[in-house]
Amino acid sequence: MQKPLILASGSEIRLTLLRNAGLVPEVVPARIDEENIQAALRAEGALPREISDALAEGKARKVSLKHPGALVLGCDQILELKGEIFSKATSEAEALQQLQKLRGQQHKLLSAAVIYEDGKPVWRHIGEVRLRMRQASDAYLQDYVSRNWHSIRHAVGCYKLEEEGVRLFTHVSGDYFNVLGLPLLEVLSYLTLRGDLPG
Repeated sequence: MQKPLILASGSEIRLTLLRNAGLVPEVVPARIDEENIQAALRAEGALPREISDALAEGKARKVSLKHPGALVLGCDQILELKGEIFSKATSEAEALQQLQKLRGQQHKLLSAAVIYEDGKPVWRHIGEVRLRMRQASDAYLQDYVSRNWHSIRHAVGCYKLEEEGVRLFTHVSGDYFNVLGLPLLEVLSYLTLRGDLPG
């Protein structure tokens, strides 16, 4: 890396993806009030894509202002079902309700990434994946949540495709890295094109 890379996220999976690709980012999680920002944007009629992008940018901007000379990567992932935005569940009961809503439906995962440099945005991308969940029984969904709550409580939509959550789906259309919350190929391409990664 020509310039140091900072990941403005505490996500272990994003960090692992970047490290597996040969990058060595510093981790500086951004502390922003996501719920209030999202609520304000929704009140203004912002689209889910715009909300995801704004949250990723807010994280990158906050960390970039304190780390001049570094590239700061901010990320955010939003789940959208027919215009409704899902947040991370706060209880097993809420997780079950979310999965029951998603059951038999197609929803979208929007994975936004924004890179800041010296307090200014220099790159952004929103990856989109469409997923169709099968008609799982209430009993299966309840058991799934009970078995996996410790892991899925940090996941939007209450599932992880890289774990048992893959059994919930009949079809996935899009880049798998976006499912994991990071448009990795696009990030790597940008860093290579600007010369921060050898190409």
